Formats: sequence, structure tokens, C-alpha cells
Amino acid sequence: MIRKLISRVFGGKKAAAGHREPAVIPVSTHGITRDRISSGSRRVCETLQGHGHKAYVVGGAVRDLLIGAEPKDFDVATDATPEEIRRYFRRSRIIGRRFQIVHVMMGQETLEVTTFRGALGDDAKTDEHGRVLHDNVFGSQLEDAARRDFTANALYYDPATEAVVDYHHGVADLKQKTLRVIGDPRKRYREDPVRMLRAVRLAAKLGLLIDPAAQKPIREMAELLENVPPARLFDEMLKLLTSGHAVKCITQLREEGLHHGLLPLLDVILEQPLGEKFVMLALANTDARVKKGKPISPGFLFATLLWHEVLAQWEKIKAQGELSTIPALYAAMDEVLDSQAEKLAITRRIAGDIKEIWALQPRFEARAGKRPYALIEQPRFRAAYDFLVLRAEAGEIDGELAVWWTTFQEADGEERAAMLLPDKAGDKKRRRRRKKPRSEGASPTSE
Repeated sequence: MIRKLISRVFGGKKAAAGHREPAVIPVSTHGITRDRISSGSRRVCETLQGHGHKAYVVGGAVRDLLIGAEPKDFDVATDATPEEIRRYFRRSRIIGRRFQIVHVMMGQETLEVTTFRGALGDDAKTDEHGRVLHDNVFGSQLEDAARRDFTANALYYDPATEAVVDYHHGVADLKQKTLRVIGDPRKRYREDPVRMLRAVRLAAKLGLLIDPAAQKPIREMAELLENVPPARLFDEMLKLLTSGHAVKCITQLREEGLHHGLLPLLDVILEQPLGEKFVMLALANTDARVKKGKPISPGFLFATLLWHEVLAQWEKIKAQGELSTIPALYAAMDEVLDSQAEKLAITRRIAGDIKEIWALQPRFEARAGKRPYALIEQPRFRAAYDFLVLRAEAGEIDGELAVWWTTFQEADGEERAAMLLPDKAGDKKRRRRRKKPRSEGASPTSE
């Protein structure tokens, strides 16, 4: 009832047979003036409209502005084809295989411009589970709205008129704090299983409740995530962890039964008291940094998620007695990352960052001689130090070690020298008597 009432109040027309007329909501009602959207997205829309095309700021940016949040980026949807868009903008390129989009560069801003998608036909290329593999089908704005995942994302903002065009009562759902799937949730999840992860992330980020009809199939269809390319899972996981609501997202992932298909080892970590405390502390710190606008490191995040599996594997390898401590650690790191590669395509650069953070942890134990000075000069020292502090906060190591390193890095030269522990290994080396070299051919008793 509320959705219908809001639709009528906002000027929605009655749908004709077989056709849905959108609600056209004026700026006097929604309050989003054109100066609230980025200059790049305004210029893209103006250029496309100047060539006789429809063009709107679409999706998440409109949704975020309606709820009073600051959008991270501004996407544009249009009836122009990728080739036409490419001709209109000199600094642009066509990307994408599953569905072609155009990246348009406007100064420092990169805009994602998509052509209205058409309805999927019976001949659409899918895999055996129903996941759409090829989707370069263009259509009308009406069809494009129906193809979007959630009603809150099927919103179009016209910078020229400052009106919001709403085909699926998305504004009403936002007012009711509800995340609703467009169409049959089961069918939409089969088309793209990542929508289940996106539902969890958006609900946590926006403070919405997932509509029961959309929530119920998630646990039942979680296994479909096993069929999603690792690169897409990694991208979605990264968005989830850097959303500013990672703790809530991870908690809900577990409640919905999705963590098994996302990070194969995450369920094991969260079942270990020490591991869960460590992970949740890391995610809470990340959320705090996101909300303060501070930079975050994907490598650090994944290093925390997988650390306790590395510890377990490290102990197992050392117990076998074939490798010494440090080689065993490197072997454990490789095994854990390799096991994740089957589900998440962690990029080579991020994997390198993860391994450096892990590899530096044993070196914090050395607090004598020149080794502390050498460790501070390491490029990944700060990330590794933050990791050490997190381990201390979780109770994994003695807090005194983290306090020592906090003091040492902030001290001046004389204070640092006074903090160094006795170098027992160095003392032994200094006390060891050097043998006097014998001349070639001399006997042991010769002078």
C-alpha cells in the first residue's frame, strides 16, 4: 500500500497493458539538484543529450543521494551504443566481455557509461546452472530498468530536468528500508549468483532489510557461487571488505551461509575463538578507517583473514621436521594462498603484499644488534607493525612486544640504542677465537 501511495504522490502514471510507466519525481520532492552530481557525469549526459540521445546518472549514485550518503562514483546509462559513445568522447575506451561498457575520462574522473540493456531472450548464452555468460543485448530504458538487480538501483537522474525516473518503486522501498530484487529472486540469482553477495553488502551498507522473498533463496542457492569466476568473486569480496561495514557484512554472510562459497577458510577461522577475535578486530579497524576517509590496504585485509590458517599450516609443516622455521613459514604461506586461488583470484601484487606482511612477523622477535634498524627500513614495515599490534590486541602474542616496537620506532638514536636487548648471538661470535691461518704446506707444529 505504501509503495503504491508513494508512486501516486510522486506522479507515477497507471501502467498500460503490458507496459510499465515510470514515476517521474520532481526535484521539489526528492531534493537532488544537479550541483550534487559530479561535473564529469553532467558533461557526459549533456554531450550525449546534445547528440539526440537519452542519458541519465543511474544506479548507486542516485540511491546514495536519496538516502543522504556521498556517492563514490557516478555511472551513466544511455540509449547510445558503445561505438557511438566512443565517437563522442576522445578520451574513452570500450571494455568488458560479458557486457560492453565504455570508460570515459573527464579530467581526473573516470565515468562508466553503459548502453541500455535489453531483455534476455530464450537464446541467451548461459552455463548449465543458468548463469548468463554473454549479454551484449541492447534495448529500451524500460528493459534496462527491468534488468537491474534491485529496485533501489533502478533509478535514473536527468541532470537537465533534475527529475528522478523510477520504474520499480525504488524510492518507496528506500523509504521503507527494504532491499527488494526486481523480478523472481531465484531466476535473478541464477543469472548472476554474485547478486546474493551484493544483497548482503548493500543491506549492511545502507541499513536495509533484505526482502524475505529475496532472502529465503540465498542459503538454498549459495552453492552457485562455486561456479562464479574467481576474479569476480575477488572484486565483490574487496567491495564488501572496504564498504565501511565489513563487520556487519561478514556476520551476515555467515548467517546466510555464503561464507563457504566465498572464502573457503573463513568459516574455519570464525569457528576458532582466537581467530574470530583477530579477524573482527581487523575488520572493525578497517571500518573505522573507511568512515574517517583514511586509506586502506587490500593486502592487509586479506593477510588478517588468512593469518590463522597460515599459523596452523606453519605448525603442521614444522612438526614434520623437514623444514626449519622460516622455510616452513614460506611453505605455509604458499599453501594457504594456493588454496584460496581456486575461489578468489587474488592479484599478484596483493598476494605479494600479503606475503611480505606475514614474512616480517618473526623478525619482530629480534630486538638486538642491527636487526631492529634493518626491519624499520623495510618498505612494508608499517603494515607489518600494524599487523603485530593487532595480534597483540587479539591476545595472540605478548603485548609487551608491540609496546616495545611502538616505543622504538618513535625514539631518537640514543634512546633506541638504550632499548636494544643483549645480542647473545653476537657476543658468542665476538668471543669466538679466530684461528691463525696456516701457510700452505706447513705442518701443525711448524713455526
